[in-house]
Amino acid sequence: MKIGSTTGPRAAGRLSRATKPGANGQVSVMAPVREIADTASIMGIPEEELTPRVRDAIMSLMAEVDSLRQSLGQITQRLNDTEQLADQDPLLPVYNRRAFVRELTRVQASVERYKTEASLVYIDLNHFKAVNDINGHDAGDHVLTQVALRLVESVRDTDIIGRLGGDEFGLILSRTNPEAARMLINRLPQLFKEKPIVWNGEILEIGLSSGIVSIQAGGNAEQALNAADTAMYVNKRSTPSGNNIG
Repeated sequence: MKIGSTTGPRAAGRLSRATKPGANGQVSVMAPVREIADTASIMGIPEEELTPRVRDAIMSLMAEVDSLRQSLGQITQRLNDTEQLADQDPLLPVYNRRAFVRELTRVQASVERYKTEASLVYIDLNHFKAVNDINGHDAGDHVLTQVALRLVESVRDTDIIGRLGGDEFGLILSRTNPEAARMLINRLPQLFKEKPIVWNGEILEIGLSSGIVSIQAGGNAEQALNAADTAMYVNKRSTPSGNNIG
């Protein structure tokens, strides 16, 4: 005997075996099993089980949570922007001295932990005062900006550039010994020759003096800067005209 139909929709549910009394006793038949359909839910609670007041309260709470999440994201972004502004020199696209010293301390710890090499370069511009006196402070700011941009072009993304004050710059060259750092610095005059600093149609000729020291494990950041500064003045005295970068 054929029980049920095979042409009906499957959505009617599964069939289960049951018994039904018949003329000759009990006969086994297939009866549909009740299935619970998917229902909308709020926070995992079926919506049909919530009263309108409870449902509205939960929806209002979820909206407030979402608004707080968005506000937190905006605050986090503002804090990141503020931190970046606090680290950047007010004139140039490089670190200020405070941030540079912090990064130097971090690199010193990395050198100690991973037994790697790194070099610190202290740069001072020569004839910069004459540029300010003759051409004005706007020209001086232009020189500083152009020097900073050329330094950014000359180093790797992993290296660190900072303005240490006035016309003085610092470089932190990771995984670089002093000999390799000196090779980099010696290439700068050629870079400035290829891309001279021009102000009102006039090439501004300045020079630079530099001091290079190895970043030592467990050292003090200010002591390392003082050592590089001293090395820079030794270089300046030995070549009074400085390396021409105009």
